[in-house]
Amino acid sequence: MPQSDDKRLVDLAARIEQEDPRFARSLSNGRPAPPREYRRKRAWWVLGIGLVLLVAGLIMPDGLLIAAGLVLSGIGVQLFDPYPPRRRDGATEHRGHPSR
Repeated sequence: MPQSDDKRLVDLAARIEQEDPRFARSLSNGRPAPPREYRRKRAWWVLGIGLVLLVAGLIMPDGLLIAAGLVLSGIGVQLFDPYPPRRRDGATEHRGHPSR
């Protein structure tokens, strides 16, 4: 027996609330905010700071600045992934698609 449309909508709303509470709240307020996949301000800041540290470490030969710049740059690039891998209830997901 297929699910009713109301049940599907309730399930979808619950999943959106769990995955991106800020987006769900903005929809209920009537002023939609961009979903998490499109909010990348933090990623740009981390990547920029990492690159500044990396260049500063290369100009003033300092291994600690180079290492910190590389680590922060790696973290910043990882933040650009819109669908980070998540584990739920023992099931694995890849790129936002649940395993079946």
